Amino acid sequence: MSRLDNLRNRLVLLIFAITAAAIGFVYLYVVPQLESSLTAEKLRRLERLGGEQAPRLQAALRADEPDAELRELVRAISQETESRVTLLSTGADGSLPEFVLADSDSERTAIEGSYLTAEAAVESGGARSGVESVAGERVGASAVPIGPGPAQGGPEWVAVLSTPLDEVEDNVALIRRQILIAGAIALAAASLAGFWAAGAVTRRLQRLRRAAEQVADGDFSHPIPVDSSDELGQLARSFNEMQRRLERLDSARKEFIANASHELHTPIFSLGGFVELLETESPSPKERREFIAEMRGQIGRLQKLTTDLLDLSRLDADAIEVRSEPVDLRQVARETLAEFKRGARAHGSKLRVRGRGAAVALADPDRVAQIIRILIDNALKHTAQGTAVTVTAVRRDDAAEMIVGDDGRGIEPRAVERVFDRFYTGDSSAGSGLGLAIAAELAALMDGEIELVTQRGFTAFTLSLPLAEPGRSGRADATEAVA
Repeated sequence: MSRLDNLRNRLVLLIFAITAAAIGFVYLYVVPQLESSLTAEKLRRLERLGGEQAPRLQAALRADEPDAELRELVRAISQETESRVTLLSTGADGSLPEFVLADSDSERTAIEGSYLTAEAAVESGGARSGVESVAGERVGASAVPIGPGPAQGGPEWVAVLSTPLDEVEDNVALIRRQILIAGAIALAAASLAGFWAAGAVTRRLQRLRRAAEQVADGDFSHPIPVDSSDELGQLARSFNEMQRRLERLDSARKEFIANASHELHTPIFSLGGFVELLETESPSPKERREFIAEMRGQIGRLQKLTTDLLDLSRLDADAIEVRSEPVDLRQVARETLAEFKRGARAHGSKLRVRGRGAAVALADPDRVAQIIRILIDNALKHTAQGTAVTVTAVRRDDAAEMIVGDDGRGIEPRAVERVFDRFYTGDSSAGSGLGLAIAAELAALMDGEIELVTQRGFTAFTLSLPLAEPGRSGRADATEAVA
């Protein structure tokens, strides 16, 4: 496995790249913008100060003061504005400089400048600013025209306020160095933080991987500690829930194998015994009839187990199709209960059908009948002899309901939440534990559901299905005994 195949290394590299990109953006884009902003601010300041000092210079020039006093004034203005002040005289044709009238610094270096801003100020008749080179030094300059020229009505003099830009460059250089130092520290800190955070994430993911491997090996005894409420914490909770369900399913599977083995072994052993008796002995006609009846019962048990397994596989394969048509639940219940007359007599139980309102559902009549068979068979199989079973069809405002209730001892609280699990049997009664699971899935295919209500002396399974014709529920009650 390469280094980049490791999640921790990829996360650290990603954090390093993002931090480096942010530092590079600041260094290459923000700092040059800062330099431009500082230079522009200096030029605006010089232009404002030049405009403020222009009247003083014009008054001195108009008064034709001596050169010494003019230079003194220029030096005073230079000190006040903290800039170099150069006073130029324009030529008759507007060329610059005709000569330098005064300079606050050195008249020798004053004549070395190109004074492009002064030329622009003469041409436009207004103040102009820019960056120039004077005696090899980069400076910011602002030129302010003073007085109209005698020939063309242009300015007669130009005052140039300038200041070196070394301070700006030094500040920007300092900022660059600080950014590089801070960037290096930030990269190191981000890498360490990323390494720590990525390590924490990968450790939690490795914990999930180890737990998944244990589940794959059939070990469900090691849930993952949930130490946070973030996405990984939620994943851990979901994994633990999956582990819990898989453990229940595995337990149910083992129970099913035991139950199925029993369900298969008993009738097969019984059938083998009866066949052997029929082959080796000559039973009386009465005994033969009893043998055949018992063999039919055992064959029925095998057929039911086979049917349940087939239905389960078809549900898993999404191969069961359901029709959608009006179904009179009371009529279906009456027809289905007729199939249990013999079993109810043998169980000493009474089967009753009750109805309230026209309970007509939009469903598949064959699947509704199958669900009712499962619920009635479940009631007879898991209750004591003599228990009464009542099937009630009810029309609600928003659903049609079929309630299969019995007055048995009820279902144990620990088993209530698992009665619809596959392969689960709540007691030692014979059975595969598939009936209620199949019934619940069939109800869901018809946009319905099955709910359980149980207490001591009463248990009811309620099948709710969509109404065929929504409307107000009726009040007509009827009870019919079937067996």
